[in-house]
Amino acid sequence: MTPELRRTLGVFDAVVVGLGAMLGAGIFVALGPAAGAAGTGLLPALGVAAVVAYCNAMASARLAARYPASGGTYVYGRERLGPFWGYLAGWAFVVGKTASCAAMALTVGAYVWPGQAHAVAVAAVVALTAVNYRGVQKSALLTRLIVAVVLAVLAAVVTASAGAGQAGRLGLDADVPAGGVLQAAGLLFFAFAGYARIATLGEEVRDPERTIPRAVPIALGIALAVYAAVAVCVLAVLGPEELAASLAPLADAARAADADWLVPVVTVGAAVAALGSLLSLILGVSRTTLAMARDGHLPATLAAVHPRYRVPHHAELAVGAVVAVVAATADVRGAIGFSSFGVLVYYGIANASAWTLGRRERPLAALGLAGCGTLAFALPPATVLAGTGVLAVGLVAYAVSRGRPAPPRG
Repeated sequence: MTPELRRTLGVFDAVVVGLGAMLGAGIFVALGPAAGAAGTGLLPALGVAAVVAYCNAMASARLAARYPASGGTYVYGRERLGPFWGYLAGWAFVVGKTASCAAMALTVGAYVWPGQAHAVAVAAVVALTAVNYRGVQKSALLTRLIVAVVLAVLAAVVTASAGAGQAGRLGLDADVPAGGVLQAAGLLFFAFAGYARIATLGEEVRDPERTIPRAVPIALGIALAVYAAVAVCVLAVLGPEELAASLAPLADAARAADADWLVPVVTVGAAVAALGSLLSLILGVSRTTLAMARDGHLPATLAAVHPRYRVPHHAELAVGAVVAVVAATADVRGAIGFSSFGVLVYYGIANASAWTLGRRERPLAALGLAGCGTLAFALPPATVLAGTGVLAVGLVAYAVSRGRPAPPRG
């Protein structure tokens, strides 16, 4: 029999893994581009992104409870819609989240050593791949510490900014275009997408039928509350124009609030947050790679499970190598948009899969599917074109893989 992964994660650890992915560098970098697209429509855009994320979270939770195996929507799409849709979901996830990994690694480099950002990014990928190689429980323990640090830093920013903002900057201008709000929501979705990390770890969660549906909405609710508080304070302090121009909006908000002492703390917090996201992202991408290799869509060697650590060590090493290469050449803001496109396609398939579960799931699944499609194609045209091209490459690879038999699993 193919070795199974070790079930070690309870509700608390599963929530922390999700928060480690969501409360990452996204909140430190995505507010600026989103404000550039939506202006004073930033807060409505955050709300739209949260609604779509909630629909996706519920779809993922219900599907994960039914199919508690590694692979997330790759497994759900395969089981509910057919092999093609499962493959497309897996491909979209792997390429989209590979871009996310690169963006997180580059954020670490930009904060730690701006002059050598790419070198630091590669070093971060290598280090966290080594942590994941030693087992998921060690990864969850490290993620607890990272989440605690990030929450403390964000709380400090909110506290320092709360009394220095101008409430008038929070008003919605009448000329804010709906397209700008939707584009901003698509960019902000990048910061929400980590909740499914819980579902992709379904084979390593204790009592997944109960744990996953409880952990996903808890993690998403905490992240939304934190993001809303941070966005309100930063927008009130900087205003939409200054926020849109800022490369480090939380640090700039601290300066504008006359809290210069907080700037180095925010810098460290951003680097730690990016490391936390990178850690969880590598976990999720490697597990989806494992599931696709088990079914013959990727090389069979990527389905190997380490005999001692019970992790997909070949998949983790391969993912780490690819991310390191991308991190050596990628642009952070471009990676954010590309990642959002791929992940929205992934969740669109998750919602379509949830639709088939029964009448009770259909209203949220329909809303989630429509939301994913709308936000994906509201992203910048260059991003949509690049994302569509990469998906097309994946379809060619699928046609080739259909001609190869799946590796034996027992």
